[in-house]
Amino acid sequence: MTPADLPAVLAIQQSCYPPSMNETEATIRDRLACAPGFAWIALLNENPAAYLMTYPSKTGKVTPLGGAFDIPQAPDCLYVHDLAVSPTAGGNGLGAALVRHALGSSRWPAAALVCVQDARQFWLQQGFADLAPLDTEQAAHLATYPGTARYMLRRPG
Repeated sequence: MTPADLPAVLAIQQSCYPPSMNETEATIRDRLACAPGFAWIALLNENPAAYLMTYPSKTGKVTPLGGAFDIPQAPDCLYVHDLAVSPTAGGNGLGAALVRHALGSSRWPAAALVCVQDARQFWLQQGFADLAPLDTEQAAHLATYPGTARYMLRRPG
């Protein structure tokens, strides 16, 4: 993903999430600058159809909705912050392909994420499992996501 992809990213985001979950262009631009090389676009028929944003983090640390990426000095996992597939591209395996690519290029022994919008089954299929409990601060960050949000972790093996 590059800054030139942001209009497509914003359009995909708006087609996938309710307005309360849409993050601003400035937030996404800052994240891309903070963790270059950790965000990808998937094309379908040469058009952007899905994206994935990740960054190095710590197990048990939740990025609040709209929060900045805070890369720790000693990361121990890849944080999968946002995966979105355009509804017109659903069923083509783009989401799973982006996740495989990110995890395959990862040097960290674990990956973590916040699961939203009833996507738990998808994340279970990618090898993630629910992780609880979180400390009070991280539970508060998790609560910034609408609906039933879950913190999930994928360990190697």
